[in-house]
Amino acid sequence: MKGYDVIAIGSGSGMNIVDLMIQRNPDLKAAVIDKDEPGGICLTRGCIPSKILLYPAELVRTIERVEEFGIRVDLKIVSFEKVMERMRSLIGKEIDMIWHGLSHSKNIDYYPAVAEFTAPYTLKVGDAVIRSDMILLCTGSKPIIPPVEGLAKVGYHTSDTILKMKQLPKSVGIIGGGYIAAEYGHFFSAMGSEVTIIGRNPRLLPEEEPEVSALVKSELGKRMTIVTNHDVRRVEKTPTGMKKLVAMDGESGESKEVVAEEILVAVGRGPNTDILHPERAGIKTDKNGWIAVNEFLETSQPNVWAFGDANGKYLFKHAANYESMVVYHNAVLKKKVTADYHAVPHAVFTHPEIASVGLREAEAIARYGQDKVLIGMQRYQDTAKGEAMGLQSYFAKVLVEKDTMGILGAHIIGPYASVLIQEVINAMYTSDRSAEPILEAMHIHPALCEVVQRAFHSLMPPEHYHHILERHYEIIPK
Repeated sequence: MKGYDVIAIGSGSGMNIVDLMIQRNPDLKAAVIDKDEPGGICLTRGCIPSKILLYPAELVRTIERVEEFGIRVDLKIVSFEKVMERMRSLIGKEIDMIWHGLSHSKNIDYYPAVAEFTAPYTLKVGDAVIRSDMILLCTGSKPIIPPVEGLAKVGYHTSDTILKMKQLPKSVGIIGGGYIAAEYGHFFSAMGSEVTIIGRNPRLLPEEEPEVSALVKSELGKRMTIVTNHDVRRVEKTPTGMKKLVAMDGESGESKEVVAEEILVAVGRGPNTDILHPERAGIKTDKNGWIAVNEFLETSQPNVWAFGDANGKYLFKHAANYESMVVYHNAVLKKKVTADYHAVPHAVFTHPEIASVGLREAEAIARYGQDKVLIGMQRYQDTAKGEAMGLQSYFAKVLVEKDTMGILGAHIIGPYASVLIQEVINAMYTSDRSAEPILEAMHIHPALCEVVQRAFHSLMPPEHYHHILERHYEIIPK
């Protein structure tokens, strides 16, 4: 049995801690274990490769509307093969660099193998048995595969395998209505596939505000078929070799059939604890299999920490990076720091782009009361820059606590939403979380940042907001 100062399972955000520990102690000996390509899910098969693919998709959609501005362009060829090759080349270089660093570090023993606990603080990795009094569980997650009859026999892709695709399918049926489904639906549609999204929830992107979900469904629906409130029950091969998905309507019970060349399963991600066996180490998991942690991100076993996807709280790379710093302070610096999730942002890189942070309207009202919440809204088209860009229907929505002017949340749908919302995120990380700096600060004119500032200048009671929403903006949530 070989002993280490620290063991990290996963080579993503856990490396933030390992690298800092080595800086503090040049003689430190660490074991880094990863059964997959090094670099973590975000780099190898998650947010980074998917965004490399989505940028060309966004260019396609931009080129398609340039004639509105007096520009004539013929979009002759969209090379799916070159788009995919570029993504794999860029990602491959990063993976190779990380592999080289892990393999040649004097402080790190790199184990490219599956790890499983055999006892507290003890792991079996391949043929080796290793031990440490400090273990970092940054084990990531895996795609959830729903129990659909015939799915395994017919064959399917997930977000993990889709990156290996070499040829553009003529048609794609996507099971799921969340972030991954919306982003890959946008990508394949822009590349030239006929796309059908089948989601079991009554709304597309159900985690977003209802009016955001309604608008994105309307916009994406112009380029693909979106079926909501349908549960895929059966998949089978057709006589021509296509794949037929049979879904049931959640209200009427009637069935609907969709035929596609390929199937993408995108119903969410689940824990990897089935192969880790944390129960052998006295590490508790929750009812869904995620590793249970306290407010300091420590597991039920002292000095064993779980963060990132492993604890199932927020499956975002930026959340994992934040949590890694919380663990670093608690485990290494011995400074008690609790994880604060009051303003965890996210973005969905569809067309249109979506970004969100903090509370949704229903959550804000439930927590503070109807009369204590103010809502502001601004359409892109009602700013000079938005008008110049010919933008229609897109908007920013902000939520503020009436008595303190503290920001509760923000939700933006439209170009550069992920950039525009950062101003709000930064304000939410100040001591009083006040909207006043945004209201008072000089904003560049004409620029899209005015969308955010004007949203805060239009604060109103919720009932007034909904009256305007329905009467004038024609954004009516279903």
